[in-house]
Amino acid sequence: MRTIIYTFTICAFFTFNSCSKSGTKALEKGNFYEAVLQSTEKLAKDSDNSKSSAVLPEAYRNARNEFLRDIERARNANQQFRWEAVLDYYSKLNTMQRAIDKCTACRRLVTPQSYFREEDEARENAAAERYAVGVDLMKSRTGSIPSRESARAAYDHFERIASFAPTYRDVQSRIEDALNIGSFHVVLEQPKINSRLFQYSNEYFQGKIDEFLRTNRRMNKFIRFYSPQEAKSAKLNPDQVVRLEFVDFVVGETNVTNDRLTVVSKDSVKTGEATVNGKKVPVYGKVKANLIRSHKAVRSRGILSLEIYDYQTNKVLSREEIPGEFTWVNDWATYNGDERALSPADKTLAQRREELPPSPQQLFIEFTKPIYDQVTSRIKRFYDRY
Repeated sequence: MRTIIYTFTICAFFTFNSCSKSGTKALEKGNFYEAVLQSTEKLAKDSDNSKSSAVLPEAYRNARNEFLRDIERARNANQQFRWEAVLDYYSKLNTMQRAIDKCTACRRLVTPQSYFREEDEARENAAAERYAVGVDLMKSRTGSIPSRESARAAYDHFERIASFAPTYRDVQSRIEDALNIGSFHVVLEQPKINSRLFQYSNEYFQGKIDEFLRTNRRMNKFIRFYSPQEAKSAKLNPDQVVRLEFVDFVVGETNVTNDRLTVVSKDSVKTGEATVNGKKVPVYGKVKANLIRSHKAVRSRGILSLEIYDYQTNKVLSREEIPGEFTWVNDWATYNGDERALSPADKTLAQRREELPPSPQQLFIEFTKPIYDQVTSRIKRFYDRY
């Protein structure tokens, strides 16, 4: 019984799949364009498919008539950007023509008409309409440069043109101009410290900031970051500056504790032998050891000031102090007495020795790592609203 049900399910699946690909369902639902594409795809693989052969002529006739009616309505509509709708309809008409033309079995059933000249004309008109709006938005109302909001609106129009007519006139340079004027230009300064000892470690942090800049030139569409060197080379008058500064740090604060205790074995163990009735027998008892557990903690910590201010007015827009901390630990133990008195954990500690902590340079680097993560996330969060 299970075999029969399984076989029926498989057959039903393939029947439905075949029906769907033939375009029958799409045709019944009035999705004539989809019906054309599905039936041509099926006939390209199976030229004798009867269902697709029946679907294609009817679907193409209805789809073509429907698109031509829509084109006429769009042309006559007093609506902005109507040429983009016309372009879409002609594009679909030509997509159907290409699909049928590539399929030998399809060409026997339908003689498709091409509308390439009409599509090119619609593309030109659609691009011209958008272009005029974008150029108008980029014209200054005050005699200087357009507002940031106008530039952003113009950018959207030029970007839209590039999606369907990427080589239209100078649209690519127009995109760059609008993006430049519509953006906030932000200089991200590197943190400085007044210590020769930690210059190398600070260079590590600065390197991470440089990496952040390389991978986030534009954190979002309208935020552009620069290093101070880039800003100087470009003779940039920035909108905002992000200033980083280590305001306080301590490296290598060391604390060592020693716990002294006497430990006794949990169970009795053999401690020797005795002679009883002329025979040697083992002697059992609990054993002791004097144990010193040592713990060394080397703590390094610091605070980084993150300040964002308006370059033109010097007004502080955001100020935070971000803490970071790293503690290096070393645990070991020494003992005298019977090793069997030690617990497994104490035995492991006794196998360790006191170690030298990392260099001050490395300790500085370690406490700055969590600070870097916080700095980048907070910068991102601040500029999300822009």
